[in-house]
Amino acid sequence: MKNKIYFIAEAGVNHNGSLNKALKLVDIASKSGADYIKFQVVNADNINKSAKKAKYQKNNTKNKNETQYEMIKKLELNWKVAHRKIIERCKKKKIKFLTSAFSIADLDIVSKLNVEMFKIPSGEITNIPLLEHVAKYKKKTILSSGMSTISEINIAIKTLYKYGLNKKNLILMQCNSAYPTPLKDLNLKVISYFKKKYDIKVGLSDHSEGILAPIVAAGLGATYIEKHFTISKSLPGPDHICSLEPKEMKELVDKLRETEIILGDSQKKITNSERPNLKVVRKSIYAKKKIIKGDRFSWENITLKRPGSGLHPSKFKKLLGKKSSHNYKIDQLIKN
Repeated sequence: MKNKIYFIAEAGVNHNGSLNKALKLVDIASKSGADYIKFQVVNADNINKSAKKAKYQKNNTKNKNETQYEMIKKLELNWKVAHRKIIERCKKKKIKFLTSAFSIADLDIVSKLNVEMFKIPSGEITNIPLLEHVAKYKKKTILSSGMSTISEINIAIKTLYKYGLNKKNLILMQCNSAYPTPLKDLNLKVISYFKKKYDIKVGLSDHSEGILAPIVAAGLGATYIEKHFTISKSLPGPDHICSLEPKEMKELVDKLRETEIILGDSQKKITNSERPNLKVVRKSIYAKKKIIKGDRFSWENITLKRPGSGLHPSKFKKLLGKKSSHNYKIDQLIKN
């Protein structure tokens, strides 16, 4: 499909460290019609043990005093087992599997899972060693731009290109890393700017509440949409509150599929659905009053009226001053 919009159902850490919940998330994503489900290789060893939680993480979790390390540790899965089980479920449910990596070591693990593309999270956009390593795989790569400046994005893209990533394989996502993102901070017009400036595929990694932002983004040219989802917003954890519940995600995917159709092919033409109305609503040249053969056409004796089954309106002025070759009654089509 020309206007295909790829929807990535972001499971992230919303499994809460439970393999059973992770598998249930696969089922929900598949049922919604999503193209991909994405998890995150959560590894507490990538975090300093004294690192404090972000404000949104404190707001969205019950234990305000635990460190970021302690929070992430509870969200880890046994990835050797989990990846195998999750990928098996994805194949069964006919949905593609993706996962984000936050370190070079974890990226190498992900590379062995035969994923279709890599995802560079917003927090890693300045992680130059990781970017260099990602680029060497020459695989389709999503670059998320949350919390970044244009200068940082430029450096990240130049690094990816320098170390082997082909331009056609890069997807740049507009993103705001507030959970949830206030509507005033979404700045979706950046999507059009990215598309023009970098001449690459663009998308939206959305953390706002509701489904409006992804639909608007698609209208602005986003071909990849990523959105967090959960089994229930009432579950404990940092991301559930700004995630879609199953019914909401199904509605969003349905709306994106409608958007694909609505966007069309950018060629202005008369469609088959409107063609029957063409003559009905267009106008032709009619006698405004009784005209005798030999009378000269003027503003006083001819006019434009519906339906448009006679002479085209563009010929109106050309008729003015010419002699009529027929007799016409009021409201009769002019044939000269």
